[in-house]
Amino acid sequence: MTAPSIAAGLKVLAGGSLTGPLNALAPLFERASGHKLTIHFDSTPNLIKQAMSEPFDVAVVPVDVFKNADARAAFAAGPTVDIARVGYSIAVKSGAPKPDIGTQGAFKEALLKAPSIAFLPESAVGAYILKVFERLGIAEAMKAKTKVAATPSAIAPMVAKGEAELGIFLTNVLTAPGVDIAGPFPGELQQDLVFAAGIARSSAIAAAAKALIDYLRSPEARAVFAAKGMTAG
Repeated sequence: MTAPSIAAGLKVLAGGSLTGPLNALAPLFERASGHKLTIHFDSTPNLIKQAMSEPFDVAVVPVDVFKNADARAAFAAGPTVDIARVGYSIAVKSGAPKPDIGTQGAFKEALLKAPSIAFLPESAVGAYILKVFERLGIAEAMKAKTKVAATPSAIAPMVAKGEAELGIFLTNVLTAPGVDIAGPFPGELQQDLVFAAGIARSSAIAAAAKALIDYLRSPEARAVFAAKGMTAG
């Protein structure tokens, strides 16, 4: 990638669970392209509101944002671009015994036995976790155990400090110092959350926005996503 003759300042909306990989990739893209990034990380409900009400150039967000008709109208026509995907896991404090979560029954029992769990309910990830609780018939029981994290990146530290026995979220978010991955959600409960990119309909620097999207699909970016526990594309 060669630097453009005129650098652009790109305003980027991004899912909070992409904080690690995008913070790693931002300086690489800036160095290669000459464009500067201002990235706002947030939860899906807030990203939907921001897409509808605040100026931005490009978004790399959970596909749930694009499923909202009002938010989708803020983006240029045409298909979005899948950037990365990741599944769900449970984490424990480093060195702590790992519960058996290999089957749906064992997974349910582990959740019921845990005195506390940390996750972020007000997010696309949290919404799916709540659906899993409902599917298992433990939604009410889990309410009293839930320790609400302020951001995705706060979940692992809560577990590491002993504020919650289990952390439940995306695998890449839980791959962090002070915690160990106990395992992924069992097959019948597992699914990938897909993060997709789109260019704002009102962006005056759409070419620079496209350059960022293209970069996020490059071999260099794919390697960073993989190192952060995600699957590119």
